[in-house]
Amino acid sequence: MKALIFAAGLGTRLRPLTDDRPKALVEVCGRSLLEWNILKLYSYGFADIVINVHHFGKMVEQAVQDFMQREPHENLKISFSEEFDLLRDTGGGIRHAQEFLEDGEPFLVHNVDILSDLELDVFYSSCCQKMKEDPEVVSCVLVSGRYSDRRLLFDRDMRLKGWENIVTHQVKSPFEDIVSLDGKPEASQVLEQMGLMPFAFGGVHVVSPKVFELMEAWGEKFPIVDFYLSNASSHKISGIYEDGIELLDVGRLSHLPMAEEFLKRQFE
Repeated sequence: MKALIFAAGLGTRLRPLTDDRPKALVEVCGRSLLEWNILKLYSYGFADIVINVHHFGKMVEQAVQDFMQREPHENLKISFSEEFDLLRDTGGGIRHAQEFLEDGEPFLVHNVDILSDLELDVFYSSCCQKMKEDPEVVSCVLVSGRYSDRRLLFDRDMRLKGWENIVTHQVKSPFEDIVSLDGKPEASQVLEQMGLMPFAFGGVHVVSPKVFELMEAWGEKFPIVDFYLSNASSHKISGIYEDGIELLDVGRLSHLPMAEEFLKRQFE
């Protein structure tokens, strides 16, 4: 099974720790976020891992090489999708890594600053089954009920319909009745009355190789959420809510103590 780890970001919310290193190499409990993610993916059967790199990219590559020499893992293959010329954002990052990911099977995408107790193999298998049963499904996105200013909107079948920012009242959607609420203070209330359910993006998704053809018209740099929203009327992007899992976004300094406590509980 193949997986892509997003590790190219600037990590501005983790400054000053990221003044001299990338977010991926910020350490929690003696290991970098990147190492924790590699180990988790490998433990759930993802032995072909791609890492996209940009900010301090060569430092990331050297750290991975050192890790592989220090702790060899049987049949583990790690490749680097280098974005030194341009930081391509999340959608562009997937497209740029196509040569490493496209083998006819869905692949898992995982943000480097996400820690969770999600059973990745079960999540991946259930997403693949959903795609097999319904060819219109091109992505299954992990969502959570945690607070976020920016929320994905799903219908009762957990099909993506839109996105909203509850602070600015910005609304995005390919559906006219939803996007017509863009900029209106009452947007959240009306969207709820329409039966749409808001969730926070969990930073983990399983993606069909069909997306590469859909991405051809998108250029080099674009966010994956904008790509999903644009295709939500013609294809299905399914939200997957896993009740009871613990999920942490470690992208902020204030979240590092919570990450330490989480990892201690996992390995105590």
